[in-house]
Amino acid sequence: MRAQRKPGDAKRESPQTHAIAPNVAASVAANVAPNVAPNMAPSVVRIRRRLLAWYDVHGRALPWRTPAGHADPYRVWLSEVMLQQTTVAATIPYYGAFVARWPTVRDLADADLDAVLHAWQGLGYYARAHNLHATARIVVRDLGGRFPDTAESLRSLPGIGEYTAAAVAAIAFSRPEAVVDSNVVRVLGRLLAADEAPTAAGARIRAWAKLLVPNRRAGDHAQAMMDLGATVCVPRAPRCGDCPLARDCGALRTGRPESFPRRPPKAVRPRRQGVVFWTFRGDGRVLLRKRPLTGLLAGLMEFPSTDWRDRPWKIAEARARAPAKATWRRLGGTVRHTFTHFDLELAVLSGRVDGDMELGCGSQWTWCAVERLGDHALPTVMRKVARHALGHKPGAAGRGQAS
Repeated sequence: MRAQRKPGDAKRESPQTHAIAPNVAASVAANVAPNVAPNMAPSVVRIRRRLLAWYDVHGRALPWRTPAGHADPYRVWLSEVMLQQTTVAATIPYYGAFVARWPTVRDLADADLDAVLHAWQGLGYYARAHNLHATARIVVRDLGGRFPDTAESLRSLPGIGEYTAAAVAAIAFSRPEAVVDSNVVRVLGRLLAADEAPTAAGARIRAWAKLLVPNRRAGDHAQAMMDLGATVCVPRAPRCGDCPLARDCGALRTGRPESFPRRPPKAVRPRRQGVVFWTFRGDGRVLLRKRPLTGLLAGLMEFPSTDWRDRPWKIAEARARAPAKATWRRLGGTVRHTFTHFDLELAVLSGRVDGDMELGCGSQWTWCAVERLGDHALPTVMRKVARHALGHKPGAAGRGQAS
């Protein structure tokens, strides 16, 4: 839990807390003038002070937060990886389960990858789980169980990019790093009334983000920016009356703060299509296979399927790719799922396999009782397939059109 401070505490701190880091103002001004010229320093100090004072009172109490100077790098890193492309509300229960099961980086390094993937199921973006496990092993094996304490060195670890490295360095090690996520882009884009094209605005926003980082309480500053964007400077209907930075906000002065910063055009999400095979035996067990250890949903379990492609599959064409000979029946309806870069539609064919079946790839294939599906690391899309198939009873797949 973050330590609570009285509203005036931030204002009573040493001027060093809000001093502009050496050479930062000059270098930023040289690149972005006149937006952050040296004569803007008084407003920079005011913004820092007001932001931290607001955070001391209104900052979110999140399970991975601790008083400044007492952060556990493992837990900061774990939370930041989980928060990539995931909401705070969705992250909290997974974070709690992870730290209960693997309370230290050594515990996580000793864990079996399949156990980590199973614990991650439902959180999405499964490459994060692979990178999480790989990083834990590197930290324990090569670094004596201690995380690097600079953003540059953190970026050498699997799955840690610019944002996560800056966040861990600032929050866990108090390094004066600019942490820029979507919330921070929105806060600073409105502060600057950034109305230029997104690429140009992004450069100006990052320059300001660097300028605003204080030498002390860098972690609190980073979290304050995130919290302000998440709770006050929200995308729609921002609560400008509650904002500690309203006095300096360029977007508010225009009377249309929601218009800033300018958003890039929304990309059209492609649609892919496939056919999945709900393959079951007389004893009710269904066939699963393990996906390759690289690529989308790496290392997770799935029901066998065709490739996912841009054009629809004809049922006869799909049957040629079935995992076994059976009388395949098309189940009514379609399973739909959205990935980061495409939408997926799956038709489901159900078929009973009688007698023995050669599984071919050994441990990559397995028969599983329906009631034990939860024991396997099934991604969300495959859990949707299971619900869809089990909803077509009797016999787990008895209805539908023969094909």
